[in-house]
Parts: sequence; structure tokens; C-alpha cells
Amino acid sequence: MILMGIFLSQVVSIGLSAAPLWRILFSISAGLAIFQTLVLFFVPESPRFLAKAGQMEESRAALQRLRTNLDISIEFEDMVAMLDAQAVSAATPPPTLWQVLSGKTEVDLRHLVFCVLFLMMSQQWSGAKGVMFYSTEILSSTFHLTTSERHHIPSIAQLLTLGVGAIGAVAVIIGMNILDKAGRRTVLIVSSLSTSICAALIVIGSKLDLGPMVATAMYLFNLVFQSGVGFVPYLSASELLPYNVLGSISGLAASVNCLTLFVVSFVFPILDKALGPYLFTPFIATNFLTFLFGVLFMPEAKGKPVSQVVAEYQGPIHLVSTVSRRPSKQEPQRQADLNNH
Repeated sequence: MILMGIFLSQVVSIGLSAAPLWRILFSISAGLAIFQTLVLFFVPESPRFLAKAGQMEESRAALQRLRTNLDISIEFEDMVAMLDAQAVSAATPPPTLWQVLSGKTEVDLRHLVFCVLFLMMSQQWSGAKGVMFYSTEILSSTFHLTTSERHHIPSIAQLLTLGVGAIGAVAVIIGMNILDKAGRRTVLIVSSLSTSICAALIVIGSKLDLGPMVATAMYLFNLVFQSGVGFVPYLSASELLPYNVLGSISGLAASVNCLTLFVVSFVFPILDKALGPYLFTPFIATNFLTFLFGVLFMPEAKGKPVSQVVAEYQGPIHLVSTVSRRPSKQEPQRQADLNNH
């Protein structure tokens, strides 16, 4: 939905980018914000929040409203059971962030934490944001558009940029459909390697001054990135980490993601001026590094509860095999207890 929103905003802004029409873009944003505020009055309260507050009937009604014409009995019972388990374990404070990072917890989570942080960082250093933010400028230079051609709205570069956005929205749908069939690890490996290859094609096309090749490579770049590397990191924390450390590590991962985005967005124009046609050379390396991470370190969480993932991949940072080790008989119960916390 984020990518669909970006694409729609690009479509709307095509005809409103020149003065004084750009002011209309701000009024559209204000109108959407007001609409969202009004709609919030009709959104039901969180069933989990109501159950936690002891309002069971209201919680059941809210859940039923969200699951119209569906039987919510099992889901509601599971939710209540989870809240009861969390209430029992509430007396035990969760480990601090430093304890988790240093491995001083009951179960050593350092490898899984490393994987979550690396994935959130690698998502932003891929160069995809450069394609999204600067594609119009890159394509204008690639096709050698004159000043008058650049000022003509819509220019060929702007139209091609719309295509890049549309490809991204479609790619996520494709990726989500193959995710549960191929597995997170496989999707990440294929996506990162393909993204690295597409970055190389962009460099080759730019060096040879082949505008159509650069545009095609950008389309393929966004397609393979958004169908894997673009969204797999967002799933990682909830699928790899137990509940009692999920909040602190998710916050740290979000900070790492935003900081990397800031650095890449700041450095990208500088690299553009310094490297010229070789602009995407660093991203060949960073995406290939993500590929190596997927091969050597990435856990596979497909079809596994968090307790099993933790049991299989606990410990300090280490290489993982394609076939996960079999946990001991005591580990699943201990990890389930940890997960309930």
C-alpha cells in the first residue's frame, strides 16, 4: 500500500509540479489528513486492548466487527490465552537492550538480532531509494534532455519514472505470492543477487550512453528489489524474535533503517556528481553483500513458530547451513515459554 500511495502521488504530481500549481499538492495532503481523521471515528477499538482492560464482551464485539461473517471463537480464545500468559509472566521484567545485544539473556539471541538489524540496514543501502527519489534526474541526463524538454510536463523522464513506481507496486504483490512457497531466505537471496545484477546493467548502460538500456534496467531493478529485499526486512523481527525482546529490537531496527536511509539520501547526489555513469557501482557491492548474508547467515522462518526459529538459530553470530539443526527435546518448551513472555 505504501508503494501504491507513492505511485498515485507521482501520478497526481505530474501536472501540479510547476508554480503555482504545486500549492494544490499541499491542499490534497491536507484533505487526505482530514478525511483520515474523520474515518478514525468509525474504526473499532483494538480487541486486544479491550480484552487487556477486562472488557471481554466489547473485545469480542470489536473482533467480530473486524471479521464480519466469520467464526472468531478460536481466534478470540487464543488471544485471551496469550494475554493471560503475558499477565502471568509480567512479574519478570524483560531483558534490557544491552543484555540482548551482549547475549546475556536466558537464550542467546545475538545471531537473530544481527540478522534483523542487517536486513533493515541492507534494505536502505540497496540504492532503491535513489531510483525512487532521483530517477527523473538520472533519466533526464541519460536521454540528454534539453532544458526546455526537462521543463515540458510531462517529460519522457517523468513518464518513465511513473513506470518505475507502477512496477514497484506490482512487484510487492508478486513477492508476497511467492514468499510462502519459496521461503524468506530463498526470496532474499534471489532478490538481492538480481538487484546487484540490475545495478551492474544500469552502470553498463550509463557508460555506453544507452538510454533505453538504463530505463529498462531501472524497471528490472525496482521489480526484483520490491519483490524481495524491499519487504522481507519488515517481516524479520516478528518472525525471528521472541515477544519479550520484540519491542526493544524493533525500535532499534527502525532507527537503523531510518539512519541508513538518511545517509544514503544525503550521499546519493554527491555520488552522482563524483561517479557520473558509475553511480550505481557501490550498490552492486552492497546488494551482493546482502546476497552473501542471505547465503551465509539468513535463517529460514517459513512455516516455523518463533520458538522453533529461536531454538535452531540461537547463539552468537554464526554461519547457517541450508538444513537447520534439530533442536533438543528441552528447547521447544523453553523457547515457547520465552515466546509467551
